[in-house]
Amino acid sequence: MTSRPDRVVLATHNPHKVEEFQSIVRATRPDLDVVGYDGPEPIEDGVTFAENALIKARAAAAHTGLPSLADDSGICVDVLGGSPGVFSAYWAGHTKDATANLELLLDQLSDVADPHRTARFVSTIALVIPGGAEHVVEGSWPGRLATAPRGEGGFGYDPIFIPDDQPQGAERTVGEWSAGEKNAASHRARAFAALTPLLADL
Repeated sequence: MTSRPDRVVLATHNPHKVEEFQSIVRATRPDLDVVGYDGPEPIEDGVTFAENALIKARAAAAHTGLPSLADDSGICVDVLGGSPGVFSAYWAGHTKDATANLELLLDQLSDVADPHRTARFVSTIALVIPGGAEHVVEGSWPGRLATAPRGEGGFGYDPIFIPDDQPQGAERTVGEWSAGEKNAASHRARAFAALTPLLADL
């Protein structure tokens, strides 16, 4: 590929993330085309979100020659000391089974009372420009965990995450939010808001 200033590759093979990023980016940079990544998947052996995001963004930039974005994200549960954290996608094993991950987390918290079920989604986005700069930003979305999944929307842990930033009395999980609501408020939207000034030079 040859580099184009209006195109950026998202270093993921997850189509849900591509769709979510396209929607988030479109809100502030409709001229910027987010394309999926079709190259080899690097080994994510970092121990922080930032390390893994940079591993993926560097690999995509090297493979495509395009400015590359990579998101490493997960859910951090306070009573578990911030876990699953960087291991969110593999919490129930290396098959990356989202349903098994969610069920295991609920089982681990089965005896934890509601006031202690606080958690946050974290998204760290790395931007790597081939032969140029590297940037890392982070967004955090606080909330707490439901005792059972609710809603058909979103993916991953969305059906058990109840964000704090809802109207008084609202107890909806992200699985019950529309895609538009999620994309406007999520941890990825917050991280991208911090990234937007850095994209002005693309």
